[in-house]
Amino acid sequence: MRSPAPKLQIIRAPRARASEPAANSNATQRIADSITTAIVERRLMPGTKLAEQKIADVFKVSRTLVRQALMQLSRDKLITLEPARGARVAEPGIEEARQVFEARNMLEAAMIKRAASELTPAQIAELRAHLRAEADAVKRTDVPGRTRLLADFHVVIARMLGNEVLADMLGDLVSRCSLIALMYQSAHSAEHSFDEHVAIVDALEKRDARAAVKLMESHLHNVERNLQLDPRAPDLESVLMPR
Repeated sequence: MRSPAPKLQIIRAPRARASEPAANSNATQRIADSITTAIVERRLMPGTKLAEQKIADVFKVSRTLVRQALMQLSRDKLITLEPARGARVAEPGIEEARQVFEARNMLEAAMIKRAASELTPAQIAELRAHLRAEADAVKRTDVPGRTRLLADFHVVIARMLGNEVLADMLGDLVSRCSLIALMYQSAHSAEHSFDEHVAIVDALEKRDARAAVKLMESHLHNVERNLQLDPRAPDLESVLMPR
């Protein structure tokens, strides 16, 4: 009997303001989390228009709460807000993409080095369970599920270290990487990313900080390398001539 798909969970920490009523704050965060999840799971494409009234109808809330959620996502660079055009899913440029990966490299190299010395056997076991969920999603060709789980892997480690600020920052960067992948992805293999995650956890279990850092840097480099961030002008003859 096939095991059920793992339940996907939002990894981003709540960002409610203390002055907001709890119900409104929860509704705003729910909207922001749902849009973020849809982007990460590749159900919302770059440039997609996000109509306030339509979203308000979906969540049965006021447009004011929708606007608050959209403003939060705009600060996170996941959407753009423009006069007359309204809200749209962001379309990150090539330079922004490079900067996002540079930031991830700096954060995650330090994070994984610390994880190699601090994660407990119980936490390693939790990571192994996460890997089993990844493997199941890859095997079932569950594209939204595997995309979410492969992204969650990095934030789960940050959260295990007890640093919610790091986890929140990394969650933002991982979400932005999902948008970048939608625009510039080539033939990057989910199976390959999963294998690299397994190797990273193996190094963490051995408490081999040097190997863990090297594997994480290689993993992020491979993800970036499989994006088409150096587009060349097409050869018109090859593009236009009938095949």
